[in-house]
Amino acid sequence: MADNADRYQDGEAHDPLVDETEDAREASSAAARLFDIRRVIGGLFVAYGLIVGLMGLFDSSAEIDKAQGVRINLWAGAVMLVFGLLMLLWQRLRPTEAPVARSDES
Repeated sequence: MADNADRYQDGEAHDPLVDETEDAREASSAAARLFDIRRVIGGLFVAYGLIVGLMGLFDSSAEIDKAQGVRINLWAGAVMLVFGLLMLLWQRLRPTEAPVARSDES
């Protein structure tokens, strides 16, 4: 009888297993967002872009002459930085959804 009292709250049916399933779904959704590959790739490209770009700002004239007058490190760093920021923007605008578990009803 006490078991039936737990199943009804405020006059509505309540199943504790449903609550556990919803909590697990929310946890898997958070894990999917945390390990999104776009975040990892974007973060690495931003970090490497900043490093290479800063190296390009302080290139010596000998290094610039080696690249036929082009500040190649500065340009490569800028491209990597833009690509990394685009990946992070994409991840922000289109977040991943948790996979929906299919129930096999026969």
